[in-house]
Amino acid sequence: MGTPSKDFGQELSDQVNDVLGRLASKDMFQSTWDIVAFAIFFTFIGVVLLMALLVLIRCFCCCCDCDSPRSYNKVPRRKVGIDNKAMEP
Repeated sequence: MGTPSKDFGQELSDQVNDVLGRLASKDMFQSTWDIVAFAIFFTFIGVVLLMALLVLIRCFCCCCDCDSPRSYNKVPRRKVGIDNKAMEP
């Protein structure tokens, strides 16, 4: 049994050769699991890019009220309860 670095180097070399072989034969997807993994990966990337695009649109949107962006969240506060005069100095 070789050292772990040699095993890792050999495994990496095998993976690279496998990918290059698939590219040369133009047969990237050898099983249905390859197709599923590819679809899930690109769905994830698409969702991340869509979310980034929505954040950029929200940040740079000209149609929203830029002077008071949180004006719709302000609720008028009123005093609740009674004053405890014994607690005042």
